[in-house]
Amino acid sequence: MEFVLMLAIAIFVVIYRQNSGDVTYKFVVKKIGEAYDKFAPYSFKKIREKVKDLGMEYTPQQYVMQILLFAGGAFMVSYLYFYNIVISIFYVLGAIAIIPYLAYLRCKRVYSEFIFEQVQVYTTNTIMEFATTESFVKSLEGVYSSGVLEDPLASDVKEMIEMAYKNGSIKESIEYMSKKYDYHIVKNMHQLFLQITQEGAKDTKETLDAMLIDIDMLVESVYRDRIDRASFHKSFLQYGILLYLMVMLIQYLLGIDAYVKLIDQTFVKIILHAIILFNSYFLIDGEKYYNENVGAE
Repeated sequence: MEFVLMLAIAIFVVIYRQNSGDVTYKFVVKKIGEAYDKFAPYSFKKIREKVKDLGMEYTPQQYVMQILLFAGGAFMVSYLYFYNIVISIFYVLGAIAIIPYLAYLRCKRVYSEFIFEQVQVYTTNTIMEFATTESFVKSLEGVYSSGVLEDPLASDVKEMIEMAYKNGSIKESIEYMSKKYDYHIVKNMHQLFLQITQEGAKDTKETLDAMLIDIDMLVESVYRDRIDRASFHKSFLQYGILLYLMVMLIQYLLGIDAYVKLIDQTFVKIILHAIILFNSYFLIDGEKYYNENVGAE
């Protein structure tokens, strides 16, 4: 054990000596960032860049605090289970290794919520512009030139306009956008405008007004769902952490000396490892559900 501690201290000293011009944690964060840029999928890099542009990406200090929190929590929990520092170090490393995946989930959620808000702006403003222009393409041009949209929606609307003029029809433009943004409100609006354009339907004001009301109701439902999910997420995390600490109740009932003798048995250690891993899977799976099911549709 003394060797492990000395090795950890030696590594820290070497890093610090080699990077005396930088604060050590900044050096560590930089190296982690370089590893991320090398191995992260290209699509996720784009998502993360957009989250940064939105000002919702964690700062290096926040990531360091998250690492310290996860490492400290993993060490405390695993040590309470096994009273073995070596085992605790492995759990600490495992907990830290999960952080990039959690960052990935969070960025996807933030990006998905942003895209839904942009889709709502796109559909609402296109319908409102149509009331004035009575032309779907002109409506798109009005929405694009107004600057209410951000990339990637803005670039895709521009692409729709160019495709419409190139093909002399809005059909290909609509198929392009509906495929890229698989939302009911997008498909319903596109279908309506395709029908209006092809069949020359008149007196569409009531239909378009009804669609605006449907969009407003959907947005209200989504935001209400986000509030409910955030509240449930908080309770879910508290419950998961309490499950880790159930071992304290066992130690209280048995006594610490009796518990220490009990964990000397191999099958007991296997059971304890299984409890930690199962509870960790439970929490990670819950995080995955919370961040992926944003309630947009």
